[in-house]
Amino acid sequence: MDYSDVSTIAAWVTEQGLNGVSEAELLIGFCQACRKAGMRLDRAMALMDTLHPVHEGRAFRWDNSEAFEGEFEYGPSSEGQGLDTWRRSAFYHLWTTGTKEVRRRIGFGDPTDFIMLEQIHASGHTDYVAMAHRFAEAGTIGEMDCFFSHFSTKHPEGFSEHDLAILRKLVPVLGLAIKCVALARIARTIAEVYLGEDAARQVMDGKISRGKTERISAALWFSDLLNYTKISDNSAPEEIIPLLNEYSEVVITAIHEAGGNVLKLIGDGVLAIFKGEDPAQSCSAALQAERLLRQKLAALNAAREVDRRPTTDVYIGLHIGDVFYGNIGSQDRLDFTVIGPAVNEVSRIASICRSVDLNVLMSSDFEAAIPEAERNLLACIGRYALRGVKRPQLLYTLESARLNG
Repeated sequence: MDYSDVSTIAAWVTEQGLNGVSEAELLIGFCQACRKAGMRLDRAMALMDTLHPVHEGRAFRWDNSEAFEGEFEYGPSSEGQGLDTWRRSAFYHLWTTGTKEVRRRIGFGDPTDFIMLEQIHASGHTDYVAMAHRFAEAGTIGEMDCFFSHFSTKHPEGFSEHDLAILRKLVPVLGLAIKCVALARIARTIAEVYLGEDAARQVMDGKISRGKTERISAALWFSDLLNYTKISDNSAPEEIIPLLNEYSEVVITAIHEAGGNVLKLIGDGVLAIFKGEDPAQSCSAALQAERLLRQKLAALNAAREVDRRPTTDVYIGLHIGDVFYGNIGSQDRLDFTVIGPAVNEVSRIASICRSVDLNVLMSSDFEAAIPEAERNLLACIGRYALRGVKRPQLLYTLESARLNG
């Protein structure tokens, strides 16, 4: 491998990073190019922490035998098995000592003192090098503050000094390309977590101008927890956040599984929409979400009762109508949401649930839009005045919709 190959490989990595290929593809292509150019390389892994509500980071690996190609996500390294694995790694050694590189010539008597070294030595590897490329504060996001990588070879003589010199030149380029792709992934994740999947997709597609909205017809969902204020007043403070998280989890997953999009969490309340070309399909999806929620809610309440923790119910308002969907707010603080009289109506419909002791109510527009087979499962409870709405509204419910709590 000569230095002209360095420019070729660096150019390829840069181009692929700009094209947005996956991190795993970058690592695999990089290793294959190095090996094709003559480097004594048989196995590699790269990892980088990320900004994600569940995963601490992502790792990518390549093996010349193709037995270990791919990527995986890892959880917290601050406790349990994750902490033990982290502390036994060469990467932990690099991080805590402040060094950039550590090498173990495991085929020539060096200790196998890091995790995995005994395993790769047993599989015939003779030399191992791990590297850390730290980010400056301006380039750090959350825990994403370093690019770690390691490389190993089965060559009888191990890595040559020339191989190591080439790696030292090329790995920073690889790290920068992987970081570029990771940042795009983080941006999407943050948008989806805080805006919802559909709104996030639209924002990431460039719809971020204030006042940029579209008029859509959608089935609307507004739900709240029953007696949340009473429960919060009578529960230990450390119980409140777990309670909100657990009940939010069952509501949000039910909506997502039925094809809906959660737009806003308002304390213990949830605003969601079900979009579609066919109003009947949108309303059926909302009813499917309601059925899924009841199943999940029963399981959650049963588990909480076993632990003698407070339980509650969820009441839901359902409506369908035209809304404006897009960016609302000031020049420096926008919200991607829905506005319009229909949004006000669905929240008022939900608030009636408590006074009539029912856990789901829907408007006459919603009732008229659903397929006849599902309409036969509904019962009219009468005409009700909704605060802020000019005319009293006929409301409908499901026969089994009795509040529990």
